[in-house]
Amino acid sequence: MTFQELFPNKKAVIAMLHLKGTTAEDIQERAKREISIFYQNGVDAVLVENYFGSTNDCQWALEYLKENYPDRIYGVNILGDTKSAFSLADTYGAKFIQIDSVCGHLRPHREPAFVKSLDTLRSNSKALVFGGVRFKYQPIQSGRTVEEDLKIGMTRCDAVVVTGAGTGLDTPQEKIDLFRSTLGDFPLITGAGVTVQTVAQTLSRCDGVIVGSWLKDEHDAYGEVNEVFVQQFMAAAKG
Repeated sequence: MTFQELFPNKKAVIAMLHLKGTTAEDIQERAKREISIFYQNGVDAVLVENYFGSTNDCQWALEYLKENYPDRIYGVNILGDTKSAFSLADTYGAKFIQIDSVCGHLRPHREPAFVKSLDTLRSNSKALVFGGVRFKYQPIQSGRTVEEDLKIGMTRCDAVVVTGAGTGLDTPQEKIDLFRSTLGDFPLITGAGVTVQTVAQTLSRCDGVIVGSWLKDEHDAYGEVNEVFVQQFMAAAKG
């Protein structure tokens, strides 16, 4: 499967499921509510991430999605544990995983082992890989230009993810344009900082967006998912 086959004839809006909560029960009830809001309001996919919760919380969420939303698209990002992300994706039917960096974050002598491991994981999985290049909070240690890292990164994933400096912070249009011009027709996703004011322009240059903070109260990752904000965002994205 390719990115275009997963999202045929559309620009993808992927909503973050951050798994916020104080107890397992709280996390699960919040997640159920958020998943329902996302899908009912036209979000194309949900990305389960251990931003607040644990790997076990992600496993619960993926199992819940598989049992209750088997025909919907969802993915997973286990921060710092790509192997677990692949395992969970394959077990619970996630169509994609996100890896915060597939190129640029390692010194050259460490890359062969990374590439070998990633190739093995990809060859044994049906899940697509959405891979970051020059991603938020990731070091830049390759010694190559961004264009060189992008061209190598294309061989390590099924879509490249671009961000700005941090969670909820704007991804500069100049950076998006540089990535687009270098990648050509290769799928490009903007992974942070997209707002109701910028989503239409962003999707005119990209194949998808990942959105989390803007959908919450105060447009902050620590807020509660606000259904009105989800509706406003989707109207701007699909309009």
